[in-house]
Amino acid sequence: MKKSLGFIGGGRITKIFLQALANKKIELSSVLFCDTNMEVLNALKKQFPKILLTDSCKLAAAQDIVFVALHPPAIMETLEQIKTSVSDKTQVVSFAPKISIEKIKSKLGINNVARMIPNATSYINEGYNPVSFSDEFPVAEKQHLFELLLTLGKTFEVEESKLEAYAIVSAMLPTYFWFQFKEMQKLGVQMGLNETESKETVQQTLLAAIDLFYNSGLSNNEVIDLIPVKPIGDHEAQISEIYQNKLMSLFQKIKG
Repeated sequence: MKKSLGFIGGGRITKIFLQALANKKIELSSVLFCDTNMEVLNALKKQFPKILLTDSCKLAAAQDIVFVALHPPAIMETLEQIKTSVSDKTQVVSFAPKISIEKIKSKLGINNVARMIPNATSYINEGYNPVSFSDEFPVAEKQHLFELLLTLGKTFEVEESKLEAYAIVSAMLPTYFWFQFKEMQKLGVQMGLNETESKETVQQTLLAAIDLFYNSGLSNNEVIDLIPVKPIGDHEAQISEIYQNKLMSLFQKIKG
């Protein structure tokens, strides 16, 4: 039996999820979306004309599977608002760090709760998405939900205690590098390559460099030693310190 889907929150991750479904030609006409900001909902509707919109989170929460796509500070208040709309058969999936399965179960009074750390690369169905389920989640229902989540890319079950680490090391990982990719493409053009040449050069070299780092059989240091000239080597310690300070601080914050 086909499950009805409801989304509470119409931001970035909802758009990513929708695009992943659209890429796989999955019907969107029965998916209901709620957000308190109608501009956000209208932007979603413009990109995905077949979806259904509502300003009632209670109505979205009355669906079979409910995805909570909100920032942590807004979740508990929203759960309080929708708790009379869910039933003991409702499956709730939170995309947020910090707010535990146990807290969600306690607030809603239901057992079928899961948490997933989504990944931006799910936009092209190549996500790397860890998911945790409550102990009481029925096996058959878990399998059905898991198959839906596989639409996003690689989806795998993990201990809930590890989800915040995946948020830092995976979900946010591209943000640590994308601006550098952009800068290198810009430099390539400044040095005489056209935009296509520069983009392809950076892309292909990065793909090969990742493959070399992880699949060559060499140690990390042996790979690094393959290129003797390191133009920004003098700044590596400073960059490493930034990673340590910023990311560990953020991890402790979202770990609660």
